[in-house]
Amino acid sequence: MKKKSIESLFRPAVQQLGGYVPGEQPQEGGWTKLNTNENPFPPAPSVVEAMEEAAKSSLQKYPDPLVSSFRKAAAELFDVDPEWVIPGNGSDEVLTILFRTFVEPGESIAFPYPSYVLYGTLAEIQGARYEHLALNDDWSLTRDAVKRAQAQKMVLIPNPNSPSGTVWSTEEILELVPSEGILVHDEAYGDFRDKSISRELLDSDVGNQIVVTRTLSKSYSLAGIRFGFAVAHPEVIAGMRKVKDSYNCDAISIAAATAALKDQATMRERVEMICRTRQELTRDLEQMGFQVQPSEANFVWTTHPNRSHFEIYDELKKRKILVRYMKFPEAGPNLDTLVDGLRITIGTEEQIQTLVSALREIV
Repeated sequence: MKKKSIESLFRPAVQQLGGYVPGEQPQEGGWTKLNTNENPFPPAPSVVEAMEEAAKSSLQKYPDPLVSSFRKAAAELFDVDPEWVIPGNGSDEVLTILFRTFVEPGESIAFPYPSYVLYGTLAEIQGARYEHLALNDDWSLTRDAVKRAQAQKMVLIPNPNSPSGTVWSTEEILELVPSEGILVHDEAYGDFRDKSISRELLDSDVGNQIVVTRTLSKSYSLAGIRFGFAVAHPEVIAGMRKVKDSYNCDAISIAAATAALKDQATMRERVEMICRTRQELTRDLEQMGFQVQPSEANFVWTTHPNRSHFEIYDELKKRKILVRYMKFPEAGPNLDTLVDGLRITIGTEEQIQTLVSALREIV
């Protein structure tokens, strides 16, 4: 019997898939790593203690499939009942659950572009189509984008947006809710903006069509445990629970995430430090001739009018400093000058000074 090509056995959607490419993660030491929007500070001491206790007492048992302790903590934070909360193995898994719950193969979803390109990858895996919602040169949504959004099965809005760090108001978001679909308000960087709008969205007339997603990777310094969650009306959560994996969150990550949510003071203190450093970096970049998009996230998007962004990225990498070079080749006519640039994560003051000193040499 002739040996069969394994590629021919893949689903067509998988065969054609390019796949999402995450930021570089060097495994050796000595790097100033400012490319994947991690928090530069360690998690709160209470989080480490909770993880150690879970390691001693919980590993021989399956974890709670409903993650009750975390759901209670998240419900208190959002002032809702625990039935409004579903946790996941990072907010990326929560997004996967949303696609599996609401989007049929062949249906269409949409998201702003440039933004989080994983949305398109998840649509392709599901066999769905996706559309880009066009942006103006100030990163606001065009009127055509609003019309397109309302016709989709699912619309995903990262707010604050990545890579720009810009935000949209409650009124702007509500305009995007599909007439026969779901809007996902992705608040991965929500703790860094001046004011959360999640409750305003959920309490609106179309609140039962809105899902708020959150991650503990950014503001809580827990990128390494992979933990995220969604908040939505209970009937939405009930449908999502049907398609999640039985034990999708492990015992140590549940303990860490629950302890992190209970220590809001430490999170807020570190967020404020990051926001102050963001302002200082913005000032330094502008003094060197960079253009910096006003940001309400833990990163900035910057471009230079006279220098190759890739060359700057490459020169920094030679000095063991990593930032994220990003290129969006089909951003459309409204963003011609912004299709490529540098997204710089806000690190410690020392890390940012290392970056600034290197940039002064390069430019």
